[in-house]
Amino acid sequence: MVLKNLIGTAAFVALMFTFSAFVYKNKTVESHSKIPVENKGFAVLELFTSEGCSSCPPADQLMGEIEKQYKDQPVYILAYHVDYWNNLGWKDKFSSVENSQRQQYYSQTLRSQVYTPQLVINGKKEFVGSDRNAVESAIETALLSSKNLPVDLSAKVIGKEINVNYKTTENNSQNKLLITLVEKKSFTNVQKGENEGRHLQHWQIVHQQNQISLKNSSEGTTSFKLPENFNINDWQIIGMIQNAKTGEILGSTKTF
Repeated sequence: MVLKNLIGTAAFVALMFTFSAFVYKNKTVESHSKIPVENKGFAVLELFTSEGCSSCPPADQLMGEIEKQYKDQPVYILAYHVDYWNNLGWKDKFSSVENSQRQQYYSQTLRSQVYTPQLVINGKKEFVGSDRNAVESAIETALLSSKNLPVDLSAKVIGKEINVNYKTTENNSQNKLLITLVEKKSFTNVQKGENEGRHLQHWQIVHQQNQISLKNSSEGTTSFKLPENFNINDWQIIGMIQNAKTGEILGSTKTF
């Protein structure tokens, strides 16, 4: 009987600890990220993709597999759906001109071509996003060699907004903090274009991205409009520090 009571108590404590990441109070949902240990490696994977591109589904699928494979490691995936495929038979509902502009930014900093599916890792190297060997090799190299500048995020859902508090020790005027609202998973039944008739699965879809200058302040608050039918388990917020001149990502973390 004593053993059973001890086991029951331990299970209850473990259960309470599991739910301690989220605080529900006055209809507020709050989540905190952990400040990464400085000098610990990380990998930020930014995929530029489109539902109108027949070469993109394998890259999208690979991102889902990578997310699962590295779920317990500091690997952060963001899938930007570009809009320049939209005039070729099918409009990607996740696409935006901002996503295309970010790819153009990398084209300038990396002196690369613009294509889909293109993957950029830590803002320093690009290659075809469906090349599993290249992706896994780049991740392992980044985890071993990169230095992760500390970033702390805490997110609250209040009413129709997601408020994100951020804090970092970084105040270099050339660096920016990018905070991104990401949908973990979704799908589309494509009816026209190169992928006509296909059921496409997507992972880590970028919906909104706020850029914050660290010149005058290394802490503050930014916000996102709450998506329709929001469920905290289906979304993620990723923060990353990037050198605006070189494109190199210097630190990253996530919350939710």
